[in-house]
Amino acid sequence: MINSDLLSDECIKEIDNEFCSFGDTVHYSSNPKVFAGCEGSFMYDSNDTPYLDLQMWYASCNFGYKNKRIINAVLEQIETLPQITPKFLYNYKPLLAEKIAKANLKRFGEKGRVHFNVGGAQATEDAIKLARNYTKRNGMFAFMGGYHGRTIGASCVTSSFRYRERYGHFGDRANFVPFPYCFRCHYGKKCESCDFYCVKQFAKNFESEYNSFYDKATGESEFKAFIAEPCLGTGGYINPPKGYFKALKQVLDDFGIMFIVDEIQMGMFRTGKLWAIEHYGVTPDVITFAKSITNGMNPLSGFWAKEKFIAPNVFPPGSAHSTYASNPIGVRAGYEVMSIVEEEESMLSSSIARKSNMFLNGLYELKRKYKCIGDVGGIGFALRIELTENDGFTPNKRLCDLMQEEGLKGNLSYNGKKYGLVLNNGGFYKNIITLVPSLYITDEEINMALELLNQLFERCS
Repeated sequence: MINSDLLSDECIKEIDNEFCSFGDTVHYSSNPKVFAGCEGSFMYDSNDTPYLDLQMWYASCNFGYKNKRIINAVLEQIETLPQITPKFLYNYKPLLAEKIAKANLKRFGEKGRVHFNVGGAQATEDAIKLARNYTKRNGMFAFMGGYHGRTIGASCVTSSFRYRERYGHFGDRANFVPFPYCFRCHYGKKCESCDFYCVKQFAKNFESEYNSFYDKATGESEFKAFIAEPCLGTGGYINPPKGYFKALKQVLDDFGIMFIVDEIQMGMFRTGKLWAIEHYGVTPDVITFAKSITNGMNPLSGFWAKEKFIAPNVFPPGSAHSTYASNPIGVRAGYEVMSIVEEEESMLSSSIARKSNMFLNGLYELKRKYKCIGDVGGIGFALRIELTENDGFTPNKRLCDLMQEEGLKGNLSYNGKKYGLVLNNGGFYKNIITLVPSLYITDEEINMALELLNQLFERCS
């Protein structure tokens, strides 16, 4: 047997090159980075060089790498009941569902139930099933720039055509609505004076049956659900202006359209609250979750829905299923994460708000210093740096790609020591650096992040 710890990085890449599919995102890079360890806010390469991670496994590890409390809970589960078919019941499944349902009762005043699955795309699929089951229609609205997964059903409500173009006809493709991306408004308006022009344009679709969406005579809409990220994730960590979701939700309520909120990236206090939608003063009908519900320890996802949509006589046994749904290791990790949320809610709210403001102030300083930064923003620890040409507007994907590559070389410096920087990109033009640090990032690590980013701008711009 080969001891993989003794293999060089080059050997690992050679084996990958010959035997692994190139269909995954590793091979976006022609020379993928090899890592050997992780802890807290850092990844480590084979030379033990620390890389400050500002993307945390696509927001899957909100509570830091190798979180001892969550790891110990998983180890305890492995030693007691690591495997069980989802046909049977065991203690932590209903206990985790109870925590999520009670958290939402507290926040939204709505009784509901929780359905589990494995990954974010599967949670999207199950939420689509729930909506179709209840409404008996398959038409849905979704946002331009929204990302909900890459399975066939999830690709139907994800706006990027490139995720569909290889796979034939998509008859259930959503009707995509412009997201309120105010820096690059779809309608060319200014946020401070538009009076939610985008919402008014959406509402116009329901004025006449000849606009194709709605029959006033029957009160029926062809599109019966709207799936939305409260803040765009892959779309560039763009958060809407205050009041937007209240205006949109009024339209949905007026025409009997379900509101499904995708919290797969933004949930688990990523924005300083358990759910990002809490910032916007509206109540969803369904919330999907995944990623950091287990802090990346084991795949688990699911959705919470209001009782009327998910009551047993409405959504009966077998309506959605997976062999690994509610797997005990994932559920145990999720139970520990929700326990942390309950115990640390006040601390997390205040700490994330303060540190987010500290981080944003540093980003604004960088923006003042470098003409290639067109915009910065975000909410909580879902932050963004939009890179442009020196005109402050034209997207600069080349610079975004270069900064990511340079950060992974591990030759930046802070206090006389070598570091690397793990970044990710997003946005409509792939020109946005998305910053998704650990919720426990320290003030010192924020200062480090800003200094390392400054070095990257000096080197690359």
